[in-house]
Amino acid sequence: MKQICDFGDHRELAFCVHCGKETETRDHVPSKVFLDEPLPVNLPVVFSCERCNNELSKDEEYVACLIECIKMGTVNWRDMERVKIGETLKHSAALATRLVNIIHMTETRNIFITEKSRIQTVLLKLARGYAAYELHELHLEQPSSFWYIPLQLLTDKSKLLFEEPPKLSLLPEVGSRALQRIVQSQMLPQWMVVQERRYRYLTLPGFQTIVRGVISEYLAFEVIWDS
Repeated sequence: MKQICDFGDHRELAFCVHCGKETETRDHVPSKVFLDEPLPVNLPVVFSCERCNNELSKDEEYVACLIECIKMGTVNWRDMERVKIGETLKHSAALATRLVNIIHMTETRNIFITEKSRIQTVLLKLARGYAAYELHELHLEQPSSFWYIPLQLLTDKSKLLFEEPPKLSLLPEVGSRALQRIVQSQMLPQWMVVQERRYRYLTLPGFQTIVRGVISEYLAFEVIWDS
């Protein structure tokens, strides 16, 4: 994806974007587990403490594998479309077993009874990362609205509203990446494609801060903070 320098006030982001503590490392948003090799250049990176960066990696791995298993309808590593996920399941018996144990078999298909708290933790981490990276906003508080759903389960009207950004009510912070992108696109917010078919996101500033994302063109999510 195209790299744009951040010219905002860096004092606002001198803390871990996930917990507000001192920064010790940098965190890719999204984690590389959501992307295929070769990785795109210029991946978004935000500052993080080591604890947040490391402790959530297992949850991110779980969500990435869960999405692929649901799409393929199996936990068999040999049947995975994504090579990275197949290799992860092959070498992590504990994770594969955990995913097998959440399958509910019906006469027509396999249903995965997901661990909602782990999914929510990962999606909220991603949304906080984009609020910081694109909008230069730190949101440590809980969002006012937060949902996720398989993209194909959205109604036609809901999908249209999700895919087409609303009109801007306020401009992002001066110097932020989001403002620069909006100016370049003639004042229209754009979906940022990190990797085709794997990951895209959208940030919307205003009286509410809105972050949307789609993982593997399967899982859609939206996080909103009231400004």
